[in-house]
Amino acid sequence: MNRKKGMKASVLLVLSFIGISALFAAFGTRARAQNWVALPPYNTLWPLWSPVLSPVSTATGLPTPLVTSLTPDTVLPRQPGLTWSPFRRNPWLLYNTPLGMAFYDPTVGVSLWPPRILVNQITGLPITLSLPTGYADLSPTQTSWVVNNVPAANWSYLAAYPSYSTVASTLSQPTITSLLTPTALL
Repeated sequence: MNRKKGMKASVLLVLSFIGISALFAAFGTRARAQNWVALPPYNTLWPLWSPVLSPVSTATGLPTPLVTSLTPDTVLPRQPGLTWSPFRRNPWLLYNTPLGMAFYDPTVGVSLWPPRILVNQITGLPITLSLPTGYADLSPTQTSWVVNNVPAANWSYLAAYPSYSTVASTLSQPTITSLLTPTALL
């Protein structure tokens, strides 16, 4: 009788261990599988899947965005940055300019951040996106979109701000630390 109780306890212990291990594996994989993180004040999504834009933190072992918010005054250490709203078809590519951060959209070219659709046109305040459940697990930007649009965006940016010539005398000139190639961005 004692032996049966011991066997049941052993089986229960093994099953509990397997269950706990499965939970840790599931939640650990989920944390590493996130593709996006929302950045204030607009809740647009920053790519955790891009090692150059979200390098792995030595402290946490997780991808960490190079910037913590996307405001007109944000200075990007790498260009272009990338942010996306899941309610849009394509992301915005982000750049530094002497007037503040700018974005590239294939339909409108280079404009100062934020896009009009992210600003309340009456108050001028940010419209914070209400993100859908599971937004962090949405698929990364398609490789074909990045490969087809990053070179055009870089050229548009350089054409719009060739050497900051018209404003260089009145504003401090941001440095171009990089213009990433599509391969580097991916």
